[in-house]
Amino acid sequence: MIYPLFKSLAFQMDPEKVHERTLVLLQKTCRPGKAHFMAGEIPNKPVELMGLRFENPVGLAAGMDKNGTCIDGFASLGFGFLELGTVTPLPQPGNAKPRLFRLPEHEGIINRMGFNNAGVNALLDNLSHARYRGIVGINIGKNFNTPIERAQADYVLGLRAVYQRADYVTVNISSPNTSNLRELQKGDAFTGLLRSIADTRNALQKETGKRTPIAVKIAPDLDEAQLDFIVEALLQSGMDAVIATNTTLDRTAVEGHKFAKEAGGLSGAPVRARSTEIIRGLSKRLDGKMPIIGVGGIFSAEDAKEKMDAGAALVQVYSGLIYKGPRLIGDIVRGL
Repeated sequence: MIYPLFKSLAFQMDPEKVHERTLVLLQKTCRPGKAHFMAGEIPNKPVELMGLRFENPVGLAAGMDKNGTCIDGFASLGFGFLELGTVTPLPQPGNAKPRLFRLPEHEGIINRMGFNNAGVNALLDNLSHARYRGIVGINIGKNFNTPIERAQADYVLGLRAVYQRADYVTVNISSPNTSNLRELQKGDAFTGLLRSIADTRNALQKETGKRTPIAVKIAPDLDEAQLDFIVEALLQSGMDAVIATNTTLDRTAVEGHKFAKEAGGLSGAPVRARSTEIIRGLSKRLDGKMPIIGVGGIFSAEDAKEKMDAGAALVQVYSGLIYKGPRLIGDIVRGL
């Protein structure tokens, strides 16, 4: 009963301020290994994937803790893994405020944050002070003022910076909130970026003796031909996983809402079906050659099972955590 009360109060306040204050509160009151009183007990259901052992198949999606300021707090909620970021080589403020909008009638969220973060060095410093020793993925992107034709350099910088500390790295080329970023999912830009990432990983593996898995996060707003192309490029470049999906630009499910015309990516329940459709399409094309991590509109164990039945090996939550609260994690793990 505690979270519904917290939510009723929080939803009367500015969403970005609530987010910031909640991270501070959660980090101060929770420690890994001790389940938060709002989260409940989490059964141990390990999953082995990409050469890694995940304590359970439910992870925190990127975007919730961009700077790694609440690692131990989120760990205490029972996640099987955490994905931090998106982080860029240099700090940046992101887009102008307001840039975060709740759509409670649809259990959705629209954001145009624009990779606001304190930079990769700040994230790594926070990570070095965390007690959590579970799986940590780090999601990397490009700085907003880096021209799209030079985006590869930012991703290489990010990969080099986080390589040894991350358990896996996610290449984010699918956020709709950085100008032209989604162009990196197309044609020569996509194959060239993946080739550069693969070459950098090979060099770092030789230098360090560690092979860090790399995932690529894609958009839900892709047609069949684009999926064909992306799958072929992912396999040819030797990537280790694909994360499906990021937020959508489509507003069909929330048409008529007062925030429906706000620029940015829509997440939550309105993207659930499309995300699952993309996962199903990926699974058919990949035929077991590469694991899929499913994210998008997961609000229950049934939603997570839908993603897994479609072909996902792991799932991540973001909007569902905001609308349903910490018990969602245990409910999903137990339900699976």
